[in-house]
Amino acid sequence: MGLPSILDGIRKRTSVEKSTAPEDGDATGTKESTPPSTDGTLISIDEPSTLTRHNVKRATKVRKGFAISASVSSFLSLIFLILVLIGNTYPRAVLRDLYFFKLDLADIIPTSVPNASLINSIAQTIGLHDFYQVGLWNFCEGYGNVGITYCSPPSALYWFNPVEILMSELLSGATIALPTEVITILDVLRIASNLMFGFFLTSACLATVLVVLSPFALRSRWWSLPLAILSGLSAVLVGAACVVGSVISFVFKYAATAQSDLNIRAEVGVPMFVLMWMASGFALWTFIAHAGMGCCCVSRRDLMTGRRRVKNGVVQAGK
Repeated sequence: MGLPSILDGIRKRTSVEKSTAPEDGDATGTKESTPPSTDGTLISIDEPSTLTRHNVKRATKVRKGFAISASVSSFLSLIFLILVLIGNTYPRAVLRDLYFFKLDLADIIPTSVPNASLINSIAQTIGLHDFYQVGLWNFCEGYGNVGITYCSPPSALYWFNPVEILMSELLSGATIALPTEVITILDVLRIASNLMFGFFLTSACLATVLVVLSPFALRSRWWSLPLAILSGLSAVLVGAACVVGSVISFVFKYAATAQSDLNIRAEVGVPMFVLMWMASGFALWTFIAHAGMGCCCVSRRDLMTGRRRVKNGVVQAGK
């Protein structure tokens, strides 16, 4: 064999080794490819080896916490709203203590008036009760030493008309020509009470929907948009209902105690106020949580579409 033959053999071996050598970054000699999903986990094209089920859960942990808190907050708001809705409807434990305001007419004639005790006794005899307390659906009446003796049937869009009640009970249904100012005040009271009733009932319905749909915010930011709108509407309605209820109760208290010629006492229902404002607070947090998830917190869709990547356990912006 001559020198040319030896050189030809070396060239052939070198060309074979180059043809079988793996490409850079691929130890198996094949191009980099995305491994198939065998367990249902999300696979990222950019980071196929790091986006496992564990990493997906870890990356969306904060969003999951907000979604759960929004659902729980909606549930608590719903519970408080239900108590507000059923308060004062029947003379039973707990329910009889849930009212917006209470008028005490036990000693409506001041003691400074001659024969005040006798006049008060006569008033009770002909139908005037010691107290009247008002809920969302009806009113209840009773005597101080007995308790509640009667609750009116629950009625939608109910509003408390003290003039009508006094005329029907004390004056045996007689009619009285009321001044224009009193009629105007009663009309405003009726409209405000109807608005409060509608706001509370609508808020309870929205809270029920949010309890069910809030966990879906974990999937995508697009879920957060309609949920933020619903929760924002619910927060506004329940907040407005609480404001209207508070105004009506304090106006009645002021109007009753401002009558110096009559000994009328009034008090607002603290338990009812606590429940309705707690419902408002939880509804507000539900809105904050959904609004925050609309612009923050990594979602599953962010990882699946490549908008966010997991690299070395850290969430990064996608390419």
